[in-house]
Amino acid sequence: MAGMSSRASHLVAVLMGGASSEREVSLSSGHECAQALRVAGFEVVEVDAGPDLAERLAEIRPARVFNALHGRWGEDGCVQGMLEWLRIPYTHSGILASALAMDKTRAKEAFRAAGLPVVESLLADKAEVMARHVLPVPYVVKSNNEGSSVNVFIVTEGANGPPALPEKMPQVVMVETYVPGRELTCAVLDDHAFCVTELLTDGWYDYAAKYSATGGARHECPARIPAEIAEAMRDYALRAHRALGCRGLSRADFRWDDTRGLDGIVLLEVNTQPGMTPTSLAPEQAAAEGIAFPELCRRILEDASCDR
Repeated sequence: MAGMSSRASHLVAVLMGGASSEREVSLSSGHECAQALRVAGFEVVEVDAGPDLAERLAEIRPARVFNALHGRWGEDGCVQGMLEWLRIPYTHSGILASALAMDKTRAKEAFRAAGLPVVESLLADKAEVMARHVLPVPYVVKSNNEGSSVNVFIVTEGANGPPALPEKMPQVVMVETYVPGRELTCAVLDDHAFCVTELLTDGWYDYAAKYSATGGARHECPARIPAEIAEAMRDYALRAHRALGCRGLSRADFRWDDTRGLDGIVLLEVNTQPGMTPTSLAPEQAAAEGIAFPELCRRILEDASCDR
């Protein structure tokens, strides 16, 4: 973008909202990031991404895009492909890494190939999952391409039978062995793994626990865990980031059975566009390492690209 004016070189379009099941949290992420970027000295236009997104961006002519979309379309390679076509540098991972991470089954294949600890899982027809136990109890049923604990069902030892799944679930779902233990997470920025956070709740760390101010979740950052466990998770988070080909910010989620030491760590998934809300995990981890929220957003933005 040679010859661009100083004003134009600082113009950033923050994409938010969209049409996925994670629209509301994306709006919250987007507003927070937009405000932080203004504090960092950028001129920002907030864009609620809809079917006319390409036309909107052609009118705005931003120097860069900060992608604060969550869920399908905004996080699975689709918007990334459009931005590559428009030649607008954008934040977070590119097309392939975004698509891989959103497809939980293919992401696990990449993790296994990289020697990372994952549990048994399979894809099954929704009707079959409701008719019989396709894996030994306990197990988890989830959408193969959703995030934020949307459409996640745990079948416990005391269950009377297979789960009754809602109509909104896709026809093919992912079923994986339930992993007991503690919920932990570690973000990666620019090939550096942050500290590990433990998520403490009275029950399952679901959508409400993640994003509601009264959801009952408490973040212990950094986590009070043995140094060797924290170091192993930081190593796994970085290796998972690299295995998918991520760039910018990502966050790896873990379960840890503390009765088994290092063997009790399981990598659940990687989020290529972690939440950036007031209760989100990656900003807390960055702050624990002395990186204020505006500085975090600036660093993410400076890594924007449409070529990798």
